[in-house]
Amino acid sequence: MQWEVVIGLETHAQLSTVSKIFSGAPTQFGAAPNTQACPVDLALPGVLPVMNRGAVERAIRFGLAIGAHIAPRSIFARKNYFYPDLPKGYQISQYEIPVVQGGQITIQVPANEKAGKEAYEKTVNLTRAHLEEDAGKSLHEDFAGMTGIDLNRAGTPLLEIVTEPEMRSAAEAVAYAKALHGLVVWLGICDGNMQEGSFRCDANVSVRPVGQKEFGTRAEIKNLNSFRFLEEAIQYEVRRQIELIEDGGTVVQETRLYDPDKRETRSMRSKEDAHDYRYFPDPDLMPLVIDPSWIERVQGDMPELPAGMQKRFVETYGLTPYDAGVLTSSKAMAAYFEAVVAKAGAAQAKIAANWLMGDVSAQLNRESLEIGESPVSAAQLALILQRIADGTISNKIAKDIFQSIWEEKATDEGAADRIIEAKGLKQISDTGALEAIIDEVLAANQKSVDEFRAGKEKAFNALIGQAMKATKGKANPQQVNELLKKKLG
Repeated sequence: MQWEVVIGLETHAQLSTVSKIFSGAPTQFGAAPNTQACPVDLALPGVLPVMNRGAVERAIRFGLAIGAHIAPRSIFARKNYFYPDLPKGYQISQYEIPVVQGGQITIQVPANEKAGKEAYEKTVNLTRAHLEEDAGKSLHEDFAGMTGIDLNRAGTPLLEIVTEPEMRSAAEAVAYAKALHGLVVWLGICDGNMQEGSFRCDANVSVRPVGQKEFGTRAEIKNLNSFRFLEEAIQYEVRRQIELIEDGGTVVQETRLYDPDKRETRSMRSKEDAHDYRYFPDPDLMPLVIDPSWIERVQGDMPELPAGMQKRFVETYGLTPYDAGVLTSSKAMAAYFEAVVAKAGAAQAKIAANWLMGDVSAQLNRESLEIGESPVSAAQLALILQRIADGTISNKIAKDIFQSIWEEKATDEGAADRIIEAKGLKQISDTGALEAIIDEVLAANQKSVDEFRAGKEKAFNALIGQAMKATKGKANPQQVNELLKKKLG
């Protein structure tokens, strides 16, 4: 039997406000336990919540970015459940009328060569995004036989973003999560730090026979805080459910946790339905009313969005949609790219994109750096590209110069020219000088000459390699190619 996977994601994005959603307590990460919890967060008698305007504005900004409906009037509700790190015995959330309704995000799903699948684009529809407060944190490892409760996180503003169950593979879920992560960071509404829990996903996973319209029983995998864990957890859960059904068992609706060491999910508790939480409107909070003029003000402060910038890069610079998508996956990367092009000229846009996605990204990944931490500035890279374009240096020498600037952490914009002059790296383009070198190469490599004349094309590449070696990579490759062809007849 063939199976279809059905996935929906619920993502909690911690909003980048300096204070909590219903109190003035700070939201800074890493403070000593229980030093950032005020009477409102601790649910002491007689206190009342006060709505954080900044949290609402960030929700509006997100709604505008995904083309959603911003509810002119929304309601806060009490979600009732008991847990030691929830001091009120309920969580203030939104249920029937969320602030953001609908919307969509377009994702780029990468190719999977092993599965024989090409890259493709897909639009994921969102159900809603609602404001709520975070709970505290239970610490089990640091206390022998006991659990410590840290309420610093209690009351931290969250935007819970819920998709329709439209994703059909772990690859699609990861592509969506990455696109959403990039968007909330781009908008400045969330710092996106997954290690600190600022961006975490719950995956609802079920399977059904291909062609069946009814959904299968779903399991929810909680608190996945890395894209790798998200992919691994979904892949395992899909296998588990299919094997369970094919062996005659039944999938139970439950909440599961992912164990990254064993690479498996395990049962945490039976999954509740909405009625188990006994939602009702919070009597301490008035309805949230958003005036159209407020939406207009937020709209006026919106940055250019990734999708619009991606389209502009394709139309203005002639990039492929894939390359434009990679460059706009990060606001900082896009800004760096445009700064390079502004200095080097629009004619260098494609080569700039290749460098950013190739040498620059590889070096950043090796040293676990972000583009904003690159020792090679946009102006320095632009000068390297200009020197390639005007024939001063070859691509190979350019890579060496890039590495030199990176290692010495040079700060001068003209670092490339300084290094070229100091090390004598100018490309040899003098025809007479190159002909003399090529004559020596041909005389010393008669075997390769004979093989080429016998029809072996690889021998020609070997001769080019010898010529470049003889000039220590400084020969103009195009001229070497042309002169070799001329001399070999």
